[in-house]
Amino acid sequence: MKIIPTAYVNFFKKLFVAFVAVHAVAQAQDWPSRPVVLINPFSAGSSVDVVSRLVAQKMAANTGQGFTVDNKTGASGNIGTDFAARAKPDGYTLLLGSPGTMAINPWLFKKLPYDVMKDFVPVSLLVSFPQVVTTSIKQPFKNFSEFVTAAKAQPDKMAYSSSGQGSTSHLVMELIRADAGLKITHVGYRGDSLATQAMMSGDVQITVGGLPSLSPLMRSGHVRPLAVTSNKRSPQFPDLPSMAEFIPGFDATAWVILMAPAGTPTQVVSRISAEVAKALADPQLRQQLDAQGVTPVGTTPAESATFHRKELDKFKRAVEISGATME
Repeated sequence: MKIIPTAYVNFFKKLFVAFVAVHAVAQAQDWPSRPVVLINPFSAGSSVDVVSRLVAQKMAANTGQGFTVDNKTGASGNIGTDFAARAKPDGYTLLLGSPGTMAINPWLFKKLPYDVMKDFVPVSLLVSFPQVVTTSIKQPFKNFSEFVTAAKAQPDKMAYSSSGQGSTSHLVMELIRADAGLKITHVGYRGDSLATQAMMSGDVQITVGGLPSLSPLMRSGHVRPLAVTSNKRSPQFPDLPSMAEFIPGFDATAWVILMAPAGTPTQVVSRISAEVAKALADPQLRQQLDAQGVTPVGTTPAESATFHRKELDKFKRAVEISGATME
């Protein structure tokens, strides 16, 4: 058998690496050359859905290609997330990640079909927005302090609703419950709308949900907001206290982070991130997001990765506090 000299082997290795690098650059320059699909693991009408469709419309207008939000729901977001993890890593199938799938499920489920750290590459933090604690206008408490007083006077007699066991709204309220020293019962429903209906009908005393989905009911006076879960007040509702005003240092905002399947070329990831930043800089889009109670962000892939790791740590504590676990 003829032995190929090491010099030739090294030459062809370098040639291959150069070819791959040139190809990746060409891919990035060409992106997007066809429609892009954004996988949303949750239902239409949710806060993630409302926000992502606005961003997708602007990116489509900027690039001349279609950006479709595809709702692949089920199993607490795991079905859609797993689908995105297995997609071809070419920048044309991306994931709309949120606290539920990217920061809660890794600690909540004993076994997941995907690994948030190994199967995805962070692209850009699209937006952040607070959750909001609301109650029915029929309830006697007019602010969060009054609710706390009432709940402490009747331990285990009051309840709150969420969009399901292990959901963002559930875990955020568990952080509030623990830090405020409350003994209240969790009642999970299949989605935000049912959780809100339960609160409005009086089946539970309060609920927690994303500001984008609850703000229309707040503005119309159909529900009474008690506090936003961020460390600062929402610019859209400046008279509404932040939870940090009752629990110093408290901050539990929700967010949407764009993820690409692992293996997506670095140049393509950077190109997508740049297009996101361009879309989020548009005054009209910012105005639309502002009307929803949403703060546009837009981060580099490196900044997005740092943010994601911090959120994983935060929600690990929330899952531990709740004692929740799922198969």
